[in-house]
Amino acid sequence: MRREEGRTVAVFGAYGHTGRFVVAELRARGFVPVLSGRDAVKLRSLAQDFPGAEVRPASVDDPGSLDRALAGADAVINCAGPFAVTAAPVIEAALRAGIPYVDVAAEIEANADTFTRFADRAREADAVILPAMAFYGGLGDLLATAALGEGTAADAVDIAYGLSGWHPTEGTRIAGAVSRQRRGGRRVRYTGGRLAYDDSEPTRLKWRFPEPLGAREVVAEFTMADVVTIPSHLDVPEVRTHMAVEAATDLSAPDTPAPTATDDQGRSDQTFLVEAVVRADGVEHRAVARGRDIYAVTAPLAVEAVHHILTGRTRTTGVTSAGALFDAPEFLRALAPHIEFEVLGDRTVS
Repeated sequence: MRREEGRTVAVFGAYGHTGRFVVAELRARGFVPVLSGRDAVKLRSLAQDFPGAEVRPASVDDPGSLDRALAGADAVINCAGPFAVTAAPVIEAALRAGIPYVDVAAEIEANADTFTRFADRAREADAVILPAMAFYGGLGDLLATAALGEGTAADAVDIAYGLSGWHPTEGTRIAGAVSRQRRGGRRVRYTGGRLAYDDSEPTRLKWRFPEPLGAREVVAEFTMADVVTIPSHLDVPEVRTHMAVEAATDLSAPDTPAPTATDDQGRSDQTFLVEAVVRADGVEHRAVARGRDIYAVTAPLAVEAVHHILTGRTRTTGVTSAGALFDAPEFLRALAPHIEFEVLGDRTVS
């Protein structure tokens, strides 16, 4: 894992659960984090854990404060949800500052809005706008892209999330509530080459994960941000994401507590195995990622993205996804030891 000495990265929403992991990862990698967000008291408290870090309060309702927060920064990482509210103002500020924008949004509609709203302007500015660079959206996209290799089209992509459990943060619950309100409580799917909404009931199926997880029951089409990122650059009519029943049950229960740290890095004991299966021309291409704590692992995903962007290891500009922007296998290997990545053998299907 390469270090980046002296580059300044503004973190909006720095005091949130994921934001704290991002700030720590930036500092560990040699970046200079700038702590930003709307609550000055929480920012000053966070700064006590990161001596020398600059505090720049800012609000999405005050463009001038965002401009001051990003002044002199080389990039910005937006960790403040709900992204339906924060993404557009911070992207606007990044475009004014002429710096790359990365966020960790898991909200399907907010990510779709970013691709639609900023596509032309980001391309004209030759800017990099990278939404969903997180466990949901970014990791699945990288795995699917790595599994497919040099291909650009597929018949279907399935991402199966084998989580040991899911203790959601307050931010996750708020973002989920915003998304449900936007879609009127309906389910969302990516089918026939587009997002579709319906009132159908979720179903369950058995998913055979690689060992040691093995066969597990999952909630079928428990739709996550991968349905935005993957088809943004792969020609695929069907993208489906499936969630381990244990994790889906935790998330839906109103009394499931927030994550609890169990090591000196602040990580919980949650583990994950994510499998991407890409079907193309009668062949299943597969890739898998293993690791610990979906919130903590978002930090190296986002910070490695900034590092790749600032060192010129990118393939395009504009509003883009991780799979389109980076060499997916190389990027995933760069995430060790946070993520164990493996391309599995192909299987012929009838």
